[in-house]
Amino acid sequence: MGVCVSTSSHSTCSSRSNSERVSPECLGIRMFSRKRIRKTFSDPVTTLQHLSSIPKRIFKNGKSRTSCIFTQQGRKGINQDAMVVWEDFMAEDVTFCGVFDGHGPHGHLVARKVRDALPLKLASFLQSFDSKHNGSTVNCCSGNPKLDVVDPDKDGGVEDKVDYLWREAFLKSYKAMDKELRSHPNLDCFCSGSTAVTLVKQGSNLFMGYIGDSRAILASKDSNDSMVAVQLTVDLKPDLPKEAERIKNCKGRVFALQDEPEVQRVWLPFDDAPGLAMARAFGDFCLKEYGVISVPEFSHRILTERDKFIVLASDGVWDVLSNEEVVEIVSAAPTRASAARILVDSAAREWKTKYPTSKMDDCAVVCLFLDGKMDSESDNEDQCFSSATIHSNHSGNAAESDDGQNSEPSLQRNFTVRSAEENDTYKRIVAEVEANQEAVPTEEQNWLGLEGVTRVNSLVQLPRFSEERPRP
Repeated sequence: MGVCVSTSSHSTCSSRSNSERVSPECLGIRMFSRKRIRKTFSDPVTTLQHLSSIPKRIFKNGKSRTSCIFTQQGRKGINQDAMVVWEDFMAEDVTFCGVFDGHGPHGHLVARKVRDALPLKLASFLQSFDSKHNGSTVNCCSGNPKLDVVDPDKDGGVEDKVDYLWREAFLKSYKAMDKELRSHPNLDCFCSGSTAVTLVKQGSNLFMGYIGDSRAILASKDSNDSMVAVQLTVDLKPDLPKEAERIKNCKGRVFALQDEPEVQRVWLPFDDAPGLAMARAFGDFCLKEYGVISVPEFSHRILTERDKFIVLASDGVWDVLSNEEVVEIVSAAPTRASAARILVDSAAREWKTKYPTSKMDDCAVVCLFLDGKMDSESDNEDQCFSSATIHSNHSGNAAESDDGQNSEPSLQRNFTVRSAEENDTYKRIVAEVEANQEAVPTEEQNWLGLEGVTRVNSLVQLPRFSEERPRP
């Protein structure tokens, strides 16, 4: 299906003059010591089982040393968004961030599985690279003394080597992640999947890989000292010409429904299903032979002193707020620790205003502040997340295992277009499932066909055939 990779990078850190020698850390060289990697990731299986206990890794509503994260369940059922911030990821001064938006009946499990496993696969690849190239004069990880000082004017290829390493790391880790999902014994990803927008910040370097329509933006000050929004990622949807061309070349179909002419979707060649509203995703194996891929876009950016913070969010935020509005909301937050929560609250209000007949989508936000500072707040700051809000946001998440293999009901979120009789049966089953959980208002249990599908559903309907059905 081809590899679609875009790279944008700079040759020097902006805070340095062209004549000043640049340390390898500025270019991303000598990223991680092998000893540290082995200590942290020597047993990936054990690590995966104990991820929740790893220091400086947060994946639920709260804050860290340099960031805050928040997610809120929409009005469609269980929250299918996931997020993570992992500080000191593999080494000091390295931070991993990610937002993952699941879709389909098992989308919540797919998003959590990717959240937990993808960073480990990225680390595993870098460790493997370090081991293979240890002692080489072109080694980017072992700290060869010949690369302690780099003159970019004399060695223009150093940064190219860094880009190559990180590009390969993201490409191979994403590929391995999708392969694991396909062969997972307890997770059906045939008609379920997840987006991913991930970044690794090391010093002034920002490395990004992403698929789907979750988005990342950068807040930076322009020459007039005004805050501006810079979009870091592209929403990889079927309406992009290159994406649509690839899908059609693989016999997939791309068209919009009459009810939502502005939303292009991916359909099987022999059935009007499933109507996936993105061109790249983890999972969704019913469409992997027809042009939907999990190959990430990659970019490398050198941050400057003018860059202030980065926001990663699922499409529940971007459907109702512009990049500029998001930057303004985060900048105006009374405390940095509350910025993600305030942004989600703002998105929720906009959903009610702009799409009063639609069911609000799940929202997940990561705010990473680039100066590495947070507020000096009282110990009661976290109480701004009320117990009721926490329970609501994570309903169905309480029993979540670190490997994302919990057996939660998948009936709470299903996008199959049903007849009236099937719909009544579906609502009765959901009501029985939710009887043992927190009471949900009656209106939350209603499923009204294509109501709000333009802004709500990633999938219109699920295939009406088994995975074994041969291609025509």
